[in-house]
Amino acid sequence: MKTLKNLSNLSGVAALLVLAGTTSQASAQALSPMRQLVNSYSDVFAVRVTPKNPYQHRIRMEVRVYDHNFNLIKARVSPRSMMLGAGAGRTVTVMVPFEGKTKKRVRICAESVPFPRHKTKLKARVCGKFLATRVK
Repeated sequence: MKTLKNLSNLSGVAALLVLAGTTSQASAQALSPMRQLVNSYSDVFAVRVTPKNPYQHRIRMEVRVYDHNFNLIKARVSPRSMMLGAGAGRTVTVMVPFEGKTKKRVRICAESVPFPRHKTKLKARVCGKFLATRVK
């Protein structure tokens, strides 16, 4: 009898884990590509990324560029900030200078910006890793 109760409790926990896994996976922000190797013949390199909104409501997103230690770096991002409707995505062009280096490793992140008058103040961020090489 005791093993039957334990088995019943385990199946309830398993059902909750399956439910939690399916709901959280469906509402994760996305950025593609997540990794890329880039070769450039100039003093800057360009990357195109596509942030996507998986939610059933619109969100404001910003695209920012960081070094490998998550320090903000100067880069041209177009568009830097955007509103994305439910299920929408938008292509963003990012141009990063080499600053005299032959290799540069950056993280490009899409960050959701909370609306000012909403109760939820969560800021989600998803980042991709990009390695660029300057070819001479």
